[in-house]
Amino acid sequence: MAGKDDKHKRENAIQRFFRETIGELRKVHWPTWPEARRLTIIVIIVLIFMALFLGLVDWGANQLLILAIGA
Repeated sequence: MAGKDDKHKRENAIQRFFRETIGELRKVHWPTWPEARRLTIIVIIVLIFMALFLGLVDWGANQLLILAIGA
């Protein structure tokens, strides 16, 4: 009898999980296409800036290491 109750509880937990997940997704504020496009452009600009910055830091550290080693 206890095994049957455990199976019933597990099925209800899975169903409850999906029901609550769908409910939460309905509450999400989804961006409009112009908002998504603008945010994507911002992310790409920040990505390019960070890549250039980290590349410059890497090059500078490399030059300092070469200077320190004297190679």
